[in-house]
Amino acid sequence: MIERLSLNSLKFFYYVAIEGSVTIAAERLYVTQSAVSRQIKNLEDLLNITLFERKNKSLILTSEGKVLLNCCQHVFNQLDSCIVSISQQKYKNNNLTISCEATISMKWLIPRMVRFNELNLGFGITLLTGGGPLDFQNQNIDLAIRRDDFAWGNHIYSTKIIDEFMFLVNANQQNPSNLLLSTSRPKFHHNLLRQYPEVSKFNIIELDHFYLCIEACLSGLGQTVVSGFMVEHELEHDFIQVEKYLDFDHTAYYLLAPTPIEEDSRKVIFRDWLIKEMQSTYQNLYNKFGALK
Repeated sequence: MIERLSLNSLKFFYYVAIEGSVTIAAERLYVTQSAVSRQIKNLEDLLNITLFERKNKSLILTSEGKVLLNCCQHVFNQLDSCIVSISQQKYKNNNLTISCEATISMKWLIPRMVRFNELNLGFGITLLTGGGPLDFQNQNIDLAIRRDDFAWGNHIYSTKIIDEFMFLVNANQQNPSNLLLSTSRPKFHHNLLRQYPEVSKFNIIELDHFYLCIEACLSGLGQTVVSGFMVEHELEHDFIQVEKYLDFDHTAYYLLAPTPIEEDSRKVIFRDWLIKEMQSTYQNLYNKFGALK
């Protein structure tokens, strides 16, 4: 009988059984309800048994249906584990290509790469800088670190890493009336001014990137508003001082992937490491400067 049995019909049966609804099963399988019903009918005809009974617009498994569902759950779980295991083989000893915003890459991620490599996890990191929307396939990217200030679409798998947090910082008292702002984030200046109207008293100097603002600040050209993740080193060594904790950004960092992260052990390892490291930075800086609101 196995040669006449359709794996597709078993899959359709499985989803109808666990959802108790042809409609929901069709939505999860991205097919029409009639296609699901047809597969169930074909399976019942082949097995010469009734798998469901309809009661009050609900589908109830028959005793035979319950036996088949139990078997499907066991087989599909084994099949899923087998496929994941096979998939892992092609990833072994291959680097992960990760896209990340330029300043976060330079000031936070790259300084940690030596420690990451010392873990000897069997793969390394290839880092590309970039922000905003991306094409994983054409750009050959495995993962991307992005903030949620744009819509990446339902086809992208995402994991929240940490909330953003911003500081007003200064390196010295030279040019305190100047405020250096990056133009790399949409509505950054607008959102800052709306939450903190007193910003309007500054002489605003706009630069293309946050790392330019940081360097200009260190050179004494004025104060700047930056993410705490971008100036961890400078704060630890007292190269700059926090003037104020600014609560206006309301974005968060996410790890994006074109496929489920759990299907690739390298991605799982990097995700867990990234969450731990970014949360550690956030907690350390917030404990020191979070009261300066």
